[in-house]
Amino acid sequence: MVATEKPGSRDTGQGLANRETDFPGWYNDVVMRAELAEDAPVRGCMVVRPYGYALWENMVANLDRRFKDTDVVNAAFPLLIPQSFLLKEAEHVEGFAPEVAWVTVGGSEELQEPLAVRPTSEAIIGPIMSRWIQSYRDLPVLLNQWCSVFRWEKRPRLFLRTAEFWWQEGHTAHATEQEAEERTRMMLEVYRAFLEEEMAIPVIPGLKSEGQKFPGALRTYTVEAMMGDGKALQAGTSHNLGDHFARAYDLIFLDERNERQFAWTTSWGMSTRVIGGAIMVHGDQKGLIMPPRVAPHQVVVIPIWRKDEEKTDVMEMVGRVFTILKKAGVRVKVDAAEHKSPGWKFNEWELKGVPLRIEIGPRDVQNSSVMVARRDRPGKEGKEIVGVDILTQRVADLLEEIQNSLYQRALDFREANTRHASTYDELKQAVDDRQFVDIFWCGDPACEAKIKEDTRATNRCMPLDQPDDTGKCIVCGGESEAHWIFARAY
Repeated sequence: MVATEKPGSRDTGQGLANRETDFPGWYNDVVMRAELAEDAPVRGCMVVRPYGYALWENMVANLDRRFKDTDVVNAAFPLLIPQSFLLKEAEHVEGFAPEVAWVTVGGSEELQEPLAVRPTSEAIIGPIMSRWIQSYRDLPVLLNQWCSVFRWEKRPRLFLRTAEFWWQEGHTAHATEQEAEERTRMMLEVYRAFLEEEMAIPVIPGLKSEGQKFPGALRTYTVEAMMGDGKALQAGTSHNLGDHFARAYDLIFLDERNERQFAWTTSWGMSTRVIGGAIMVHGDQKGLIMPPRVAPHQVVVIPIWRKDEEKTDVMEMVGRVFTILKKAGVRVKVDAAEHKSPGWKFNEWELKGVPLRIEIGPRDVQNSSVMVARRDRPGKEGKEIVGVDILTQRVADLLEEIQNSLYQRALDFREANTRHASTYDELKQAVDDRQFVDIFWCGDPACEAKIKEDTRATNRCMPLDQPDDTGKCIVCGGESEAHWIFARAY
């Protein structure tokens, strides 16, 4: 295909900041140039562009299905929370106070009671649940909502930390502490499975320390992922709230003995920061690499011709390939724009991370075959000629291979960059080397604070999968019965 005019000045696929020496700059370049998101006029907020939102929609559809498989149903709750509701749970308020935005004027009138723009929804959902729950027969209540929340963010970064962000937040109420704990762990497993199976991001499920848990929670569980620069990302959290919020919001029910009991509640959330995680885990110097199961386009078809008389046959083949892949359920896009050269398109779709590229030229038409190129394997290694008669099955196989390859590559990277430290000097060196550090820690907040002060590494979690051994705290030498992961984090 002949370009009739020069493409735009954007040097697609080139000019990204160096991923090895300027990871933050590279990340920002990829987000902007792959047209995922951009800064909004309001500081700390972002505009999610159609390509980025298509990715989010695929993530939402998959997560929503997984939630509903556990009997969770969706609902919607108000954006604004009365100040009196928020103040009922002191620890929760204290934890979020620096991040809360307030509405004090409506129209031209000052409000009698300030309204908080939800930083999270426990304070509004708890009182509403209390209206619905009267008896043990009304339990459990298993709710989720898809929404945005707002938290003043001092150091915004697209997807990773923005003042307004999109997420889901689940809220459940139960008759017993055991049921609440089981639900908390169940949703953590949903997150683990989603991240590993759909996003191809290996994670460490674990328990947060007292100092790192959600404000007001009894226990907080997390799934921690290693990014391409060795830093950690908290990719999702699940909280056992105990009966703390039920006591604050009079969430009371009559049990089977007709006695009044406080309900046991949970909350759990995952947000658009996972998009940032996927970029940082899978991306390379050419841009994004999308996991096939959530990619907006799994295949891009690019027609190529030099002479006008070749165009008709090539485009006929393109239409045929598009139709058979579409019928097979593949998310396929044809880029037939004539003002862009094939090479420019190759770079553009590599930047956007489409897992498979199919090239169709006159010779391919003659041979009833196409050239297929994998995004995760650059150059000749990732290219192969595939007959049209077997294309559907081969595309399905290749997409699965890419999905598995991305996961394994990320897992290998994490394992190669995780170190057990038995001395404090080893801990500091591992953190400086941008690694996850596995250590014994006694549980004393003072030891945890010292590590953070000396290394800027934070306590990520106590992995649920624990070796059968004990040791001495790496800071004070006290007894420790568990391994903990420390790392610098986003």
